[in-house]
Amino acid sequence: MSDWPLPETFTSSSGAVRWNRLGEAGRPALALLHGTPFSSYVWRAVARSLARDHQVFVWDMPGYGASEKSAGQDVSLAAQGRVFTELLAHWGLERPLVVAHDVGGAVALRAHLLHGAGYRALALVDPVALAPWGSPFFRLVRDHAEVFEALPPPLHRALVREYVGSAGGPGLHPMVLERLVQPWLGEAGQAAFYRQIAQADQRHTDEMQGLYTGITVPTLICWGEDDAWIPVAKGRELAAAVPGARWEPIARAGHLVQEDTPAELTAALLGFLRHLP
Repeated sequence: MSDWPLPETFTSSSGAVRWNRLGEAGRPALALLHGTPFSSYVWRAVARSLARDHQVFVWDMPGYGASEKSAGQDVSLAAQGRVFTELLAHWGLERPLVVAHDVGGAVALRAHLLHGAGYRALALVDPVALAPWGSPFFRLVRDHAEVFEALPPPLHRALVREYVGSAGGPGLHPMVLERLVQPWLGEAGQAAFYRQIAQADQRHTDEMQGLYTGITVPTLICWGEDDAWIPVAKGRELAAAVPGARWEPIARAGHLVQEDTPAELTAALLGFLRHLP
């Protein structure tokens, strides 16, 4: 869409990925990863701010946002970890700065710990990383995805709208909410919404959870103190597991920190990035 263009296309192992690059070439490279059920659009304010000092890469995961959505598509966390590794090679980035939110955190961790992707530093924002994860609603939909996929479009729209709206602590602006819901509408979007939930398997974090103690790159863990999707206690647990991790709770923010408190999140990220060795 014109308000957040992703003009570039990369053909990944899980379908076409739409992406963009902000900031001048030659600046430190930084990749942003979004979560579910969102897209890179949630990073727009933070990305534009970071692009003043960095070359920022943004992308929509396969099955999300403007990227390909197709029947039988593998959009699991395992697949997304491979795709991100492929993208880093396509972009020619060997040790970028990486900032990841929600399931994007699991994707970044899988690429680093299981696929050998090298990072200069890693910032995780309310990531999916520790078991158990998934709200009661999320698990209900995952276990009955075929039933939910058959909902009449108006009921599906209402369900997605309420679900996405529950991510923001103080509440999302109506225009932002509609922008986040839009990719999940229509025949392809509705099927894609339930496909990505149906493929959300906790084993994809279980198999790397024991490796967090071996992370050696500088790591920042930010967490919205009012996160109703993943309790802030999980953030403290993760920060304790990663050696030397910097812990940054963010007040008055829910799960979608980028929308709730973009200035505070950007300040936390810049404070971390500017003091890297």
